[in-house]
Amino acid sequence: MLHDTNLDQSVRALVAAGDHAGAVTVVTRTLASEVRGYLAGVLRNDIDVEDVLAATNIRLWESLARFEWRCSIRTWTYVIARHEAHRFRRAGRKHARGRVSMSVLSGIARAGSGPASALGSARRRDLSRLREELSPDDRELLILRIDRGLPWDDIALAFVRSPEKHTDDERRRMAARLRQRFKTIKARLAARAREAQPVP
Repeated sequence: MLHDTNLDQSVRALVAAGDHAGAVTVVTRTLASEVRGYLAGVLRNDIDVEDVLAATNIRLWESLARFEWRCSIRTWTYVIARHEAHRFRRAGRKHARGRVSMSVLSGIARAGSGPASALGSARRRDLSRLREELSPDDRELLILRIDRGLPWDDIALAFVRSPEKHTDDERRRMAARLRQRFKTIKARLAARAREAQPVP
């Protein structure tokens, strides 16, 4: 995969040349797999994922002419994908209940309760139940932070109401709220893991 900086340079050059279709092609070839994985964790239905991925590509193409490069094109693609997924859900389209990958929750569990390999079957079942209870926003937060490694400032851009019109202050406030929310999820996981430990 192209490094974010190289991807940005490639896309900037194509946009400057007026080749927006070529720019979107570069982005989709580079990021399609990871964005599809993100959407799978959010929507949990393969058909819905492909519909939203296609809508994301269209919206990306439409946005390139006014994109101001206040973030990387990778971050911007995730911002669009998140908003397209929300638009899809608000439209009332069906989506199957599925699961966020265990690696996401195991990563969080490691932060508060030791290596994932030490998880007993009872703890794994408990974490799985918690995973099913997470809201779509919490699942998105975990995937963007743990699986995709986006910095808080970039994640905040995905969560602000109007990403194309946001202020720096709005973005900072959102980042602070999301960090606190992430700590709350981590604390819940740690508590569940402790509860599931066998009494000696």
